[in-house]
Amino acid sequence: MASTTDRSETTTANGGTAVSPPKSKVALITGITGQDGSYLTELLLNKGYEVHGLIRRSSNFNTQRINHIYIDPHNAHKARMKLHYADLNDASSLRRWIDTISPDEIYNLAAQSHVAVSFEIPDYTADVVATGALRLLEALRSHITATGRTHVKYYQAGSSEMFGSTPPPQAEDTPFHPRSPYAASKCAAHWYTVNYREAYGIFACNGILFNHESPRRGENFVTRKITRAVGRIKIGLQSKLFLGNLQASRDWGFAGDYVEAMWLMLQQDKPDDYVVATEESHTVEEFLEKAFGYVGLNWKDHVEIDKKYFRPAEVDNLKGDSSKARKVLGWKPKVGFEQLVKMMVDEDVELAKREKVLVDAGYMDAQQQP
Repeated sequence: MASTTDRSETTTANGGTAVSPPKSKVALITGITGQDGSYLTELLLNKGYEVHGLIRRSSNFNTQRINHIYIDPHNAHKARMKLHYADLNDASSLRRWIDTISPDEIYNLAAQSHVAVSFEIPDYTADVVATGALRLLEALRSHITATGRTHVKYYQAGSSEMFGSTPPPQAEDTPFHPRSPYAASKCAAHWYTVNYREAYGIFACNGILFNHESPRRGENFVTRKITRAVGRIKIGLQSKLFLGNLQASRDWGFAGDYVEAMWLMLQQDKPDDYVVATEESHTVEEFLEKAFGYVGLNWKDHVEIDKKYFRPAEVDNLKGDSSKARKVLGWKPKVGFEQLVKMMVDEDVELAKREKVLVDAGYMDAQQQP
């Protein structure tokens, strides 16, 4: 499973043969500024890849998750990660950058990925998550047809939310029953990927990843919302945390482990679809107990239920069966549930301490949170 392509030979001035260094593999990542994109970029750079990321234009910088690995492209010998403006809404930009970059591997991680928000903006969610994947697949198909680069491999980020109300454990052959616009859109992207694999022979894989968290998780996702609140409450910047359904049960793993599974899928001889999961399920209440208990607090003293955080259609229990990924890919999670919670709380306690310095100096209003 090398990270480089074949060495090439050239003829020297004296008639000898010189072997050039192996050419680095080139990866294209959509959603590079997200949690998964940042961990995947670190993984690929460590394996010697040249990494290109597609980012949306924003009036505010949104590259904080990859700032620590960003090197100015003018430093050409060191900058192996490059960023380009594009959007899954814009088919022309996708085709242009695929043609320009000529990637060996494409990872489609970009999405409007918040389930609750997808009920608020369903049209946009479907356009980016479902049709966006179709635009990218079609751009890849056109590129292969025009260039003959049939070796290009494609990874589509699926979601355990696609299973929805189907009882656990959920495996690759478990029927989908999506319960949100986001989940339905991910189902469409999944089947587009299967169709392009079967119709055009593209090496395209679906990774059906169950919930994966980290200190880089967005703060409006329930796990990070909890650990962020734990840090602020422990330091004295906040007193209450408002949540919805505490009995929802999820299979939570570490995002840093899961991006390795993505990469492994594209190193196989044949494309296929894989469930990636820890095979353990825990409720939101269990997460609360671990997170608050770790810093010596009782969650019941601080958590209040707000019905606005309940979904119109709930998903009660997601628990994956990742035996295929473990057998075929040789993958298994390294970080367990309790270790994951502690990792996130430790980071957010430190973040709250830095925040308190700003509050004490008068640069921030601590009363922004109740």
